[in-house]
Amino acid sequence: MTTEVEFCAPKNLAEALEFLALNRDKKTWILAGGTDIMPAINSRQISPLAVLDIWGLRELRILEQHQRHLTLGPLTTFSEMMQDPRIGQTVPLLREAAQSVGAVQIQNRGTLGGNIANASPAGDVLPVLAVHNAVLELRSAKGSRNVEFNAFYSGYKQSVLKPDELIYRIHVPIQWPQQIPYWRKLGTRQAQAISKVAIAAIAEVRGGILQDIRIGLGAVAPTVVRAKKTEDTLRGRRLDNRLIQAAGEIIQSDICPIDDIRSTARFRRRTTTNILRRFLSDLKLAHRGM
Repeated sequence: MTTEVEFCAPKNLAEALEFLALNRDKKTWILAGGTDIMPAINSRQISPLAVLDIWGLRELRILEQHQRHLTLGPLTTFSEMMQDPRIGQTVPLLREAAQSVGAVQIQNRGTLGGNIANASPAGDVLPVLAVHNAVLELRSAKGSRNVEFNAFYSGYKQSVLKPDELIYRIHVPIQWPQQIPYWRKLGTRQAQAISKVAIAAIAEVRGGILQDIRIGLGAVAPTVVRAKKTEDTLRGRRLDNRLIQAAGEIIQSDICPIDDIRSTARFRRRTTTNILRRFLSDLKLAHRGM
């Protein structure tokens, strides 16, 4: 028996929002680059009753630089994030994360909004948005609302996005010159691999004191997470070997990894500790005598 699917390729954003409002009870699947939804449909993991194709909406393809933040449309592709000089200059972690995503074909079609909406804890750009304290602007036919990225996910593959809403804008605060960025992803292969562990971090060191640090972690919990306990322990402390060792132990309380087909919980725990200690050691070495 064939299930009838209601499909819409709107001419503008207003039409898209109207379709979402009319079909909110059908849990409309939104099609952008298609790198997640098409494989899921082909493998019969999902059987949508309504599909909204937003790929052609120019209103969702913007990239604007402001004094304190970048504003990106959800249809910004990974290739665009890699190539646009404004991102490399102001949010270099976003460019690094985009470079680690899939093959060239995926980078050309996959989108920032899709990576966010898919809600996978292994989404490569998600730890970057977490450490930058990004803000998501969500829009429906009723209006707009802003949600902090770090409050967007409510569980594994779950978010606070309502059935009649689209991710309309992603606002990402820029990195300041005194902030030191760090990105590391581990996968089964050097390229085209889903994360086993991904870490994004931003730190500021003055006079040997860790003035500020933010740590975002992917693939080590049901959602992307900020290592809040670790951050609170490190912030304002002298960056010495004793603190570095302690940080590797404390971060274990910020994560809850699982065994799956890509890795084991034990490997993820050990690797998270090792990567964090390496980052902090590099920071200490770079600021020795300063």
